Amino acid sequence: MVTATVREEDDEKGWGVLDSPEIPGGCFGHYAGIQATRTLSAGQQVELTGAAPGFKQDGHDCRAVRIVPRTA
Repeated sequence: MVTATVREEDDEKGWGVLDSPEIPGGCFGHYAGIQATRTLSAGQQVELTGAAPGFKQDGHDCRAVRIVPRTA
């Protein structure tokens, strides 16, 4: 798993963009992949598992298949 920070999110459409030094350009995350609560907040820390080689959406080459919000 990779630690990432939520760059932006859209609760209405159900997606977010996650940033991590290990994933240049960010990673697209659909809310279906979130474990526990189904929301993200900008600046929130999450753990993610990326996948989907060849995935392209809005300039992102990675799609998170599992997103786990971190607790403080």
